[in-house]
Amino acid sequence: MNRRRNLDHYARKAKAGGFAARSVFKLEEIHRKTPLMKRGERVLDLGCAPGSWLKYAALQVGPKGRCVGLDRVAIDLSMPNVETLVGDIYEIDDALLSEDGRKFDLVMSDMAPDTCGNRSTDHIRSVQLCERAFEIATKYLKLDGRFVCKVFEGGDLNGFVNEVKRRFKTVKRVKPKSTRSESVELFIVGLGYKGGVE
Repeated sequence: MNRRRNLDHYARKAKAGGFAARSVFKLEEIHRKTPLMKRGERVLDLGCAPGSWLKYAALQVGPKGRCVGLDRVAIDLSMPNVETLVGDIYEIDDALLSEDGRKFDLVMSDMAPDTCGNRSTDHIRSVQLCERAFEIATKYLKLDGRFVCKVFEGGDLNGFVNEVKRRFKTVKRVKPKSTRSESVELFIVGLGYKGGVE
């Protein structure tokens, strides 16, 4: 009962703040503990629907910043420093994202697979999404940029984290307080993108 009441609290708080989902508080907590974005920066949000992370990022980077959100479904987020694109993360159009070759300070992903109820299968699918988000990050991030993605815990996680460690100076595993206690999700945060590593 206490857990349900806590979830209701986060849902009400999100609605009162004009956010579509309670997931905004996970990003807020991560950003508060490990700053991910600054005023005037550029952010790419992969799997941006329903828009809570994208809106939060837009507020953080301010009017001189720029946020681009990509998802398979269209969302309506009317903010002057936000652009939303409809598309698949596996079929990205460079011309839409690069804007004269400019790269991003942060690439973030709150994507989750369509779950089937089998924990092992759901974990593998989650890691595959993270691997794709990471691949995109290594292509579109500025040097010293940042990366954050949601992943389900499981046996393939350490291998993925080791790959992220090859490309970032600092890598953290974070489980925000607003995450459900029984949830297997956590967030991988990479700071200080080092560029290509052979």
